Amino acid sequence: MDQQSNKEPVKITITLPTNAYFMSGIRDFTLSMIRNMTKFSDQWAYRFQSVVDELCNNAIEHGSSPNHEIKVIFINYPNESIEIIVEDSGTGKNKIKAENLQKLVAERSKPGYAFNEIRGRGLAKIVSAWTDELKFVDLPTGGIQTRIKKSLNTPMPDMQVSGAVQQDPTHLVLT
Repeated sequence: MDQQSNKEPVKITITLPTNAYFMSGIRDFTLSMIRNMTKFSDQWAYRFQSVVDELCNNAIEHGSSPNHEIKVIFINYPNESIEIIVEDSGTGKNKIKAENLQKLVAERSKPGYAFNEIRGRGLAKIVSAWTDELKFVDLPTGGIQTRIKKSLNTPMPDMQVSGAVQQDPTHLVLT
């Protein structure tokens, strides 16, 4: 048994102001953390960077008003998985319940779903496609907690994504 597999999970919590200015720092941190603390490949480090970017941007844009905060939690289960949790403040103008958000993502994740707008693909076409678990939980504060989990040994599914063109395994072009 690998010596690292006996290690306890490592949990890192970051609280950010609801300002897109700070997103470059969280992207850099995500990339560095995945590369240095996990056994995920560089390709997956970049994918997690996109996933965290999408989750944080949604929390800032939809779930939190200016002058509030979002929380990003990384939990590394050595040699097993990574879990990423993003919590919004629930002060945003576009309130939605976790159950409704789960239904929206399920609907948009169906093959052949016709997107009528340029936006709205992130959770369905990036986050759910690149994770093993995607859950939404209503918080007592009125916000939403979004939890994703990816196991180290889960093979990447064939990326037959409707409305997308796969150019190579490292790039996904949403159309």
